[in-house]
Amino acid sequence: MEIEKLFAIQKELNDRIVQEHHLMDRDLFKEQLLAFVVEIAELANETRCFKYWSLKLSSERSVILEEYVDGLHFILTLGLTLNFTSVTVKEYNQQRPSVTDQFLFIMNQAHELDADRTQEKFQQLVDGFFTLGQQLGFSNEEIEKAYLVKNRVNHERQDSGY
Repeated sequence: MEIEKLFAIQKELNDRIVQEHHLMDRDLFKEQLLAFVVEIAELANETRCFKYWSLKLSSERSVILEEYVDGLHFILTLGLTLNFTSVTVKEYNQQRPSVTDQFLFIMNQAHELDADRTQEKFQQLVDGFFTLGQQLGFSNEEIEKAYLVKNRVNHERQDSGY
């Protein structure tokens, strides 16, 4: 995965949003972090991994991938905000025992990043996020492709006053 390229593409969208919404003087970290956590929760909801009380199956793979790349938009945004764009996307990261455990780990890492905004904490969040992608069965190539598609959609939304 060309993570540097994705950071550059995300910076373009972020700069546009900041400019068009007159947010130049605002610290948006808390909003961005909450947006990331909300996207992770939406992703968990689509996987239904925690819904032990329900027999309903998870959403289609394409829906789960789209929710996953929504989270990717915000993890890139967090890296840009903190100026932590030098990260490593590893293959075969240590996985938690279940997808549910992985979601909880990511949410915990997000809270730890809020408390300690370091490169190390951000890398741990990135590791957890991409491990989740692997657990969900996504390759780095399909994640990148889906990200590019959704990024175009996000620009179109800005064009139409979203």
